[in-house]
Amino acid sequence: MGQETWAIGVDLGGTKVEVAVVDAGGKILQRLKQPTHVETGPERIMAAIAGMVRQLQDRGPQTPPAGVGVGVAGQVNAATGVVRFAPNLNWREVPLQDRLQTALTLPVVVTNDVRAATWGEWRHGAGQGAQDLICLFIGTGIGGGVVSGGRMLEGCTNTAGELGHITTDLNGPPCTCGHRGCLEALAGGWAIARRAREAIRDAPAAGKAFLQAAGLKEPVAPEDVNARVVAAAARAHDPLARILVDEVARALIAGTVSLVNAFNPCRLILGGGVMQGLPELTERIEAGIRGAALNAAIEGLEVLPARLKGDAGVVGAATLAIRSFAP
Repeated sequence: MGQETWAIGVDLGGTKVEVAVVDAGGKILQRLKQPTHVETGPERIMAAIAGMVRQLQDRGPQTPPAGVGVGVAGQVNAATGVVRFAPNLNWREVPLQDRLQTALTLPVVVTNDVRAATWGEWRHGAGQGAQDLICLFIGTGIGGGVVSGGRMLEGCTNTAGELGHITTDLNGPPCTCGHRGCLEALAGGWAIARRAREAIRDAPAAGKAFLQAAGLKEPVAPEDVNARVVAAAARAHDPLARILVDEVARALIAGTVSLVNAFNPCRLILGGGVMQGLPELTERIEAGIRGAALNAAIEGLEVLPARLKGDAGVVGAATLAIRSFAP
């Protein structure tokens, strides 16, 4: 395949591990995916990742990879690549970078999964060419990344980008972080599911129509009511679903107005499963920002949907490896 620069990107989450060969242009050349099997523990998961990387090395270009980038759903020590805490993996103080480097004899860089996705969108997606941007990913949870002056913000202890935990309602519902009224507790996928279950319980007749609109047949287990079901019912113009979506839109507008005022980005990029299920939210959020943010903060602002979708994590992790290790 010639003397091209390439790297291997790893997207490590609580349900799946994806590993991909990515070239310097952000193109995925090969990929592997398998369940994470959290119950097997960190040693076996790291061994599985190493095995997947070796398989892809054999299929990749003839030149050696620049290195391996890993995005993990957790807090990472930037200097050591130790995963300090990853709740979905049940990991604490796991030396992921050192273990993979030893197993693979390749340089490895580890970062938070949402920051990896921000790298992907910045370099190869909707953020290409911008020097000041915010990526906000609204999925089961809410996270993001901030690029300011052409530099990815890391923060004092490498936790910059916890955008889902800005407070949007002082009297709002409890969040998984232990506080109340976080953006994630109002607009994250788990919060949308919680609110939908409450609404069905409180208004049985409307709830029955909602479930029918979503294509669900009763009896329905509570865990079957999730953000995807709300999106399906909203697309069918169910009144209760539209109320729920309106609540989500108001919360996201409040949160993004604060972010735009604080960071003055040229681009606000919106991604994640909730946005993919309800793409009309992008226009609603933009209109809300333009109606409520400071005039000076929105003069050069573009609000865009994320472009890479589910590939952002592996593309961004590999991009970070190329940036970190390529000559």
